[in-house]
Amino acid sequence: MTDQPILPDYDDVCAAAERVRRYVRETPVLTHGAIDAAAGAQVFVKAECLQVTGSFKMRGAANRLAQIPSEDRKAGVVAFSSGNHAQGVARAARLMGMPAVIVMPADAPQVKIAGVKADGGEVVLFDRDTESREEISQRIAAERGAVVVPSYDDAHIIAGQGTAGLEFARQTAASGEALDALICCTGGGGLISGIALAFERLSPATQIWTAEPEAHDDWARSLEAGEILANAPGTRSICDAILTPQPGKLTFAIGQRLFAGGLRVSDEDVKDAVRAAFRHLKIVAEPGGAAALAAALHRLPEALKGKRVGVLVTGGNVDTADFARILSERS
Repeated sequence: MTDQPILPDYDDVCAAAERVRRYVRETPVLTHGAIDAAAGAQVFVKAECLQVTGSFKMRGAANRLAQIPSEDRKAGVVAFSSGNHAQGVARAARLMGMPAVIVMPADAPQVKIAGVKADGGEVVLFDRDTESREEISQRIAAERGAVVVPSYDDAHIIAGQGTAGLEFARQTAASGEALDALICCTGGGGLISGIALAFERLSPATQIWTAEPEAHDDWARSLEAGEILANAPGTRSICDAILTPQPGKLTFAIGQRLFAGGLRVSDEDVKDAVRAAFRHLKIVAEPGGAAALAAALHRLPEALKGKRVGVLVTGGNVDTADFARILSERS
């Protein structure tokens, strides 16, 4: 008999909201007629790119680190991430007085590496095609007695990320009606699974959809197959923030129960969404953070046309040169 994983629930998300309140900000929900016209739906964009450290990751990191006992904090934490989780952990660790080591892919955007270092984090680089970030992190943690902080497949991380869902459900309900659907950029699935737990209680009729690169579509394929499927090694996309190998065990267990399905977007779709976010909403969206908006603009299922659709722009940490290049391209 195999042990069943302990999954977080709505009460865990609510407890996380109280725990992280002092470390995060409530992000706004934005709308624009041009976005609605392009999508063929009423689109409500929650701008987590305006969150502390420039992405939603501070929510989960703060919730996880806040629960480390005081006697264990001197040894610090170790995290592995392409950048946004890295920055969230580094910031939370600094605010809570803990050292942090962050294992990052060598091709991570320089703006994200710089962000970690600015918060005092120690950066260890690895080759994402030939080395295991998990093995490197476990080795460092064992050497230092540090706590490993996973980027998504952890009940505390999921609950912390779910606080964005609590906000979003309440913000849209205040506008008069609940969302018919919500689309979220999806890597390992920590954010969208936490959001799904919040919406299950606050807006149960809202469909929850993943959004990911078409060449890195592990979530869409896994949901279709009913089992966790991995991406082939070496798959690439401009959406660096969501190029995880496969769904997590905890996040997939939640997603299999609560997600409506997966949407796939091209890099060109994503670039157009980055430009639309900047032009119409006046926000900076990194490519991985714009995948859900890209899905709403270009890949929205016909059944959702004319409906109220929520979208999360999950991060805004993009290198200046890359952002300028995307904006200068003709859509």
